Amino acid sequence: MWWRVYALLAKEFLNLLRDKKSRFVLIVPPLVQLFVLSYAATFDLNQMPIAIYNEDTGQASRDLIARFTGAPAFREELRITRQEQIAAALDSRQVLLVLHVGRNFSRDLLGGRQPASLQVLLDGRDSNTAQIAQGYLRSVLSRFNSDWAASRGQAGPPAELVLRAWFNPNLESRWFIVPGIVGLLTLVVTMTVSALSVAREREQGTFDQLLVTPFTPTEILLGKAIPGLIIGVLEASLSIFFAVFWFRVPLLGSLPALYLGIVLYVFSVIGVGLMISSLSLTQQQGLLGGFLVIVPGVILSGYATPIENMPELVQHFTLINPLRYFLVIIRGVFLQGLQTADLLDQYWPLAIIGLFCLSCAGWLFRRRLY
Repeated sequence: MWWRVYALLAKEFLNLLRDKKSRFVLIVPPLVQLFVLSYAATFDLNQMPIAIYNEDTGQASRDLIARFTGAPAFREELRITRQEQIAAALDSRQVLLVLHVGRNFSRDLLGGRQPASLQVLLDGRDSNTAQIAQGYLRSVLSRFNSDWAASRGQAGPPAELVLRAWFNPNLESRWFIVPGIVGLLTLVVTMTVSALSVAREREQGTFDQLLVTPFTPTEILLGKAIPGLIIGVLEASLSIFFAVFWFRVPLLGSLPALYLGIVLYVFSVIGVGLMISSLSLTQQQGLLGGFLVIVPGVILSGYATPIENMPELVQHFTLINPLRYFLVIIRGVFLQGLQTADLLDQYWPLAIIGLFCLSCAGWLFRRRLY
């Protein structure tokens, strides 16, 4: 049996490697997507366009403005001289925020009168961006207040707030995004390969040749599943290599724990892909079926938005999504240093999804054979 399966494996890999389009799809797009998404998909804000309206001529206002213009997060796009220019700058989206320093700002600080007249106007149409910008503002103002008090020997505030971020001390969004991209790219490549596997045989007319061979349906199914498993694991390994050595995402956990999750994840995706392929008569149908699974899978995985924020009914649907469990595994191993024992509750759902889908694919495959 295994010699026959080995012959099928050789045939599958030869079909993939001899076809220029298949080689291109397996290598070039995943690498391009990895780099594009890793650099483009970020929650960090850099060079935010801001406008400055300074009515004060004192040293304090100049120091504060210098901190904003010197911070990597901000870029002075406009210097406002009249109150009427503020609304126009925000309405036209020319700037994200306006820093308004009142005419008595320096005098109030030097005289110890609080609060000093400082106003910030944010464009709140994109609430997420506005909240992130507000965080940067508070950080700059907090450092300014601390330095001002220290340079003049003033007493600090009665209570000091110290913030500490676990698992990502510098709050670099790339540490969170890049491991998720590994799962996303592995899903796309593995689903595409497995969803086209049987459909390609039917469209090219070689499916009938399989029917007259001594292969059993189980052997043919294994011959279709194992190449996808190997390709999926290799694809994930390549993405992890770039995540660690190029994007410098720390890999704190256990490699065996990570690769056990990868194998189970790819196994479950192959099961879904072979189900789609068994139902498809053409490669176009296989691609469409894979697309219909990939898009909801990404949206319901927690990749971009927390699952806890979704409606309760939608949260139940995420339980049958393999990417949901794999994101917990890969982010936990990378950032939290989790081991195999810590991820057992993520492993067994992937195994069940894979076994169920592969069994359904086998049943559908037998129906199409006979």
